[in-house]
Amino acid sequence: MSKWLWLTVPVLLLFGSMLWPRAQLRAESLQAGMPAPDFTLPDAQGGQRRLADYRGEWLLLYFYPRADTPVCTQEACAFRDGYLELRRLGVQVVGISVDKPEVQRAFATKHALPFPLLSDADGQTARAYGSLWSLGPLRYARRHSFLIDAQGRIVRIYRSVDVDTHYRQVLDDLTKVAPNPDE
Repeated sequence: MSKWLWLTVPVLLLFGSMLWPRAQLRAESLQAGMPAPDFTLPDAQGGQRRLADYRGEWLLLYFYPRADTPVCTQEACAFRDGYLELRRLGVQVVGISVDKPEVQRAFATKHALPFPLLSDADGQTARAYGSLWSLGPLRYARRHSFLIDAQGRIVRIYRSVDVDTHYRQVLDDLTKVAPNPDE
């Protein structure tokens, strides 16, 4: 058994490394100014959410690897704690991972998340945003975020997310590019 494991792991790693440049190419082809890729995904409450549902409002769309893991929880709770400020600026927040809706529901309930979490179980939306990492049967959404304007165009892409500073970075960017709803 261990002999097969020693043979299988290197082959999988080699195969995965051959696919890496293609995944990177897709990720880099999506740029600020482009229309955000459309999606229709189930939310944690059993409904369906589409990108078009947010037309007319700014949207922070963030992808995260797994619900209720320490770093993903830290990121989600930072958006939760700053949610009222984001809403004051006219921004909706939506989180997406490849977790199933029932996992998303438990995560949202446990941490009192006031924004929708969407299930991208087949990874197609994460792939369209260049945010899917997969190796064989293993699939995760990469920790990427997209700031999308009211017309559905990508304004800012965050590919190197530091969860300690990400909320503040998004807020700072919003004050520079989003119209102030109070004016």
